[in-house]
Formats: sequence, structure tokens, C-alpha cells
Amino acid sequence: MATNIGIMDSAYFVGRSEILSWINSTLQLNLSKVEEACSGAVHCQLMDAAHPGTVPMHKVNFDAKNEYDMIQNYKVLQDVFNKLKITKCIEVNKLVKGRPLDNLEFMQWMKRYCDSVNSGAYNYNPLERREVSKGGREVGKKSAQSHSSTKNSSAPKSHSSHTARRNDVSSTNNTNQAAKAVRPSSASNTAYEKQITELKLSVDNLEKERDFYFGKLRDIEILCQTPEIEHLTVVAAIQNILYSVNDDGTAMAEAQAMISGNREGLLSPIAEISEEKISSENQKRKSIVNLDFDAAGIANLSPRQRLSDISNVHCSESPLMPH
Repeated sequence: MATNIGIMDSAYFVGRSEILSWINSTLQLNLSKVEEACSGAVHCQLMDAAHPGTVPMHKVNFDAKNEYDMIQNYKVLQDVFNKLKITKCIEVNKLVKGRPLDNLEFMQWMKRYCDSVNSGAYNYNPLERREVSKGGREVGKKSAQSHSSTKNSSAPKSHSSHTARRNDVSSTNNTNQAAKAVRPSSASNTAYEKQITELKLSVDNLEKERDFYFGKLRDIEILCQTPEIEHLTVVAAIQNILYSVNDDGTAMAEAQAMISGNREGLLSPIAEISEEKISSENQKRKSIVNLDFDAAGIANLSPRQRLSDISNVHCSESPLMPH
């Protein structure tokens, strides 16, 4: 028996369609996907078909929807494996999630094992065995209806082949006419798509430009909030422009007025200091002129006039004369 099969065994190269046809023919089901058998009930019945009577089918739940009920089915399958001394590991956490690859690999192993038992020859009534299971009768009714519908649909195919050909010819003519009518609209659609792409590009460029200038204004605002310069009049004028809501230009005029008023206040003490300097310089010039004039007058006097001027000095105030 093929209990342990290597990953490179030919069993793992069997396709999905072959697996599905094998399941549906063996158990008389109508599965369209391998992952629909993730509840574990199909695996239990396949083992029951390979070893009739070994699986307690009354414990199998074909109506399992949640993970708890699915895990109960895999517990039944694990008990069967233990009875038959099969050492295959059942990855329940992956199988109950309904992953296609995990369910396909496990079903490929199941097919290889079941084919190795009795060479794949089954004398088994799946509908009768499923009736004792929970939800088995509903599954049997659905499968019987699907088989009958497939038989009925296959019978009238030969009768309707000629009418189908006629319908195909008429439909091809209609499609050709519709294609001719649709061609102008397709050209207009391409023009609209071109305009849409151009508009999208322009919008992207405008958004980039907006973000660029917004970043600049934000940098200016952060700079104006620096403690060393936030008390300056120029900074206050810039903040007035930044936080202004009106677009009539009043914020700019107010900022210019603030800067001009501050400029006059800064220039007034400088003007006073310059006037004081000018007056002091004029006084110095006057004193220098007077000294020059006195020196010139003394130089023009005769020696006798100079002695007379000296004699006019009060004797009381002279340090050389005795009292």
C-alpha cells in the first residue's frame, strides 16, 4: 500500500480534472472544484469505499460549514488512519482553510492510495452509505439531479445542431454590422481618453506646483516664529501678509505702512544727533576765528602800546607785586 509517497512521485502530477472526475464517479457527486472537499467528509467516504465498513459514516458530517465541524470529520479520518496503520500526516489547519493547492495535494495522495487498494476496483454504493451521515441525503439528491440534467441536456444536442449552425451564421452577420456601426464610436472614445489623460497630467502638475509653493510659505512662517526676530516690524509685516484673508491688496499696503513708519522712527534720533554735531562744529569754528583775530591784532600793535596794555593790569591781582 502506498502510505508514504514522495513529493516527486507521479501521483502528484495528476491534474485537477482527473481528480474531480475520479471523485464524482466514485462517490456519485458533482464537485466542480477540489477545494469543495475541504470539509473532510469526502475523504472519509473515499476511505470507506477503499475499506468498506471501516469508517463510521454516522459520525461524518457532509453539511459541515465551520472549522469546528470540519475538524470533527478529520478526527474520524485520523482514527481510520490509525486503525489501518497509515502514517500519512493530515495538515488539518491548511485543509480547512480551503486552499486549492493543499487540498489538491492531499487528494492526489488519496487517489494514489485508493488505487493501490484492490487495484482501484470498487463494488460500492455511495448513496446508500451516505444516507446515515448528517447531510448525506441532501448531497445525494443534488448529485442525482445533476446527473439526470446532464443526461437530458446531452440528448437534444444532435437534434439542435442544424438550427445552431443557422443561428451562428445569422449572428455572425449581425455582429459584422454592429462592428461597422461601432467603429466611429471607438475613434471618439480614443479621443476622449486622450483628453482625459492630458487633463490628468495637467492636474498632477498643478498639484505639484501647489505643494512646492505651500512648502515655501511654510518655511517662511517657521522662520518668522524664531524668537530672535519675531519682535521685528518686518517680521510682523510678513506675518500680516501671510495670515491675510482678503485678496484686495490691503494686506500689502498695511505691511508697507508698517515698514515705512518704523523707518521714520529709526531716522529721527539720527537727525537730532547730526544737528547737534553741526552746531558744535560751528561754535568751534567761531572760537578759532576769534583767536586768530586776537593774535593778528596783537601782532599789529607797537611796543609802547603793548607796554601800556600791560601796565593797565591791576597791581592787586599781580602775583609779583607786594601788597
